[in-house]
Amino acid sequence: MILPAVRERLESLLRQPSVEGALAELRANAGLVSITGLHDVAKALVAVYLTHALRRPAFFVTDSNRRAESLAETLRFFAGIFPGASGNVGTLPSFDRLPWEMQSPHADILERRATTLFRLVDGQISLVIAPMAAALWRYQDPAAYLYLTKTLAKDTEIGHEELITHLGSVGYTRTEMVELPGQFAVRGGIIDVFSPEAMRPVRIELLGDTVESVREFDARTQRSIAPVVRTTLLPLTEWAVPAVENGAANDSSDWEAVSAFGPPGETGAASLFELSESSLRPIVFLDEPQALREAAQQHLAAATEVYERHGQANAPPASHYFWNEEQIAATLGKASQIHLEQLALGIGTSPQFEISSRPSGRFHGDVVACMGDVKSQLASGGRVFLTAASTGEIERFADICREYEVPYVLGESEEAAAGFTAEGAQESAGMLLIRAPFAEGVTFPDANLTIYGHADLFDVTPTVERPSHKIRTSGFFSDFAELKPGDFVVHVDHGIGQFEGLRQIESDGHRGEFMLLRYADDARLYVPLERMDLVQSYRILEGAHPPLDKLGGTAWNTRKTRVRKSLEDMADQLLALYAQRKTTPGFGFSPDGNFQREFEDAFEFEETPDQISAIADIKKDMERSEPMDRLLCGDVGYGKTEVAMRAAFKVVMDNKQVAVLAPTTVLTFQHFETFKKRFAAFPARIELLSRFRTAAEQKKVLADLEAGKVDIVIGTHRLLSKDVKF
Repeated sequence: MILPAVRERLESLLRQPSVEGALAELRANAGLVSITGLHDVAKALVAVYLTHALRRPAFFVTDSNRRAESLAETLRFFAGIFPGASGNVGTLPSFDRLPWEMQSPHADILERRATTLFRLVDGQISLVIAPMAAALWRYQDPAAYLYLTKTLAKDTEIGHEELITHLGSVGYTRTEMVELPGQFAVRGGIIDVFSPEAMRPVRIELLGDTVESVREFDARTQRSIAPVVRTTLLPLTEWAVPAVENGAANDSSDWEAVSAFGPPGETGAASLFELSESSLRPIVFLDEPQALREAAQQHLAAATEVYERHGQANAPPASHYFWNEEQIAATLGKASQIHLEQLALGIGTSPQFEISSRPSGRFHGDVVACMGDVKSQLASGGRVFLTAASTGEIERFADICREYEVPYVLGESEEAAAGFTAEGAQESAGMLLIRAPFAEGVTFPDANLTIYGHADLFDVTPTVERPSHKIRTSGFFSDFAELKPGDFVVHVDHGIGQFEGLRQIESDGHRGEFMLLRYADDARLYVPLERMDLVQSYRILEGAHPPLDKLGGTAWNTRKTRVRKSLEDMADQLLALYAQRKTTPGFGFSPDGNFQREFEDAFEFEETPDQISAIADIKKDMERSEPMDRLLCGDVGYGKTEVAMRAAFKVVMDNKQVAVLAPTTVLTFQHFETFKKRFAAFPARIELLSRFRTAAEQKKVLADLEAGKVDIVIGTHRLLSKDVKF
């Protein structure tokens, strides 16, 4: 829980005349107010404060999905500080596809959009952040989004077939067993459903046309856990897709829109800013208006270009899906617009207010300089926020404050911090420690207040964040964009075929997308997208044309048998090799100590379940007196380097040396920079051995490496040279 001291300090900042002046104009129902001098974190703070003070629905428009995502967590952080605002920030991403490309948007985007739209029209969200592309989209009447959602409780009356039909129409996939969000299964009068954003699926038992019970269950064991009072089944699409009668599609039209974008015969009549359930005039924060105008022009131009290039006969034009610039300007005229700008570029008659802010300083691991700067600010009567990404990092910063005799207060309750941090905290001090999601901070010179981001003291490398409660499937394709018609693919069961594109097929009243694969003798195979993990791209030289396998033939199975035999022979050789390794003594590393825990706690992101498992397995191997030989696999950005650095730290703590071998000079330098940043606060010497170093520098590194003065050396195949000695 965030303590009142945090809110009090921020409110004292926001009581300055410029903010009060803007607030007065908006309370007088001004149509446009401009606030300049704002850095990113300051924009989020001002937007949340004004939304909270005015108690009106608000929208924050940025130029891209990426920027919306980066600001969303900062908005949520500040929303949690002001009373009654916690949890009321929603993100509405734009589609990653255009309607005429004949490909469905990413399922995660569909899910998040549908969920946010429902919560917006239901009054659960007071502030929505969205990119310009999402603001240009034409939306349905607000009541339509409420219709897409079902809330069920004991004794709710709903027919068995009615519920099944509804789930199919709002994007759920019918399966034999529910394991993932967006799935449902039917077993007689029992219907299992996994709603988007739910922690667990629910089991709905119907007796006739009445709900008899609703229970949560474990997706892994399929066992019921506990009854729930009610459950809300959120949609996975913004449009209800009606079942096609008699299972037949309408063949009279040459155009068949992907269902996620809505029926081609219907166009949305509402703008994003008209969807709130409140009757009050909405507030629209425009993040750098000039950049938004350019983003709108680029998006509309791209939509028109794709329509002209890919649009089939009878395909609706861009105006069917998007508002043009004049229309969106007219819609904004009905709202209270707040221009948020770093520089005062606008010239006009609208009220303009300036809040002076600039990025906080970066110290790149120089703790002495950071603490000196903090002491200087505190001595002049200033106030400082030092933010951390995790509880472990708060512990680290608290240790630094105590070491340099800088008194601090905690911004969160004692339950959120460890005991000795709470004990070391003061009741009143100019320095405040708190967890916050932003990496770069902001300084308000006029208010003598600085908020340091968690990367300002120690540089950090961004890591991909993933929801921890959702199970990820391992498909061969991360994006359909990498697969185009004509590419050769391999199906696990049927062999080499040729990808011909995606097709939508109606079956038993349910529409689904399928990959169409062509095989020998012009045979066709339809693979549902939920089984795309069975298909792998066939990597060949450009221009090569491998022979296609025959569906139902024996050639593919024969090749698999031959390869299996070769693999078995290789396994025999590996078995002999590993038997020999088992008899070779190794070094057993010590169990984790305080330094290891401190190093790991300083990781600014929450570890994924796979990372936790891999780290535990590697440490277990390292603590055995046997040679370790482990392969760590993972996609780019999924945290392999962090796992390797924790293992390296464990080695260094036992006075052993670490060699990190990378295939290219560029990659060695990247690893070198990453290791230096991560180990900045710890006394480990890290060196680079590659052509980026002169002969004299390499000679010095080699000598120090042999003398035991280098803890970690990172290099290319140069590490395999005979003159490299540890």
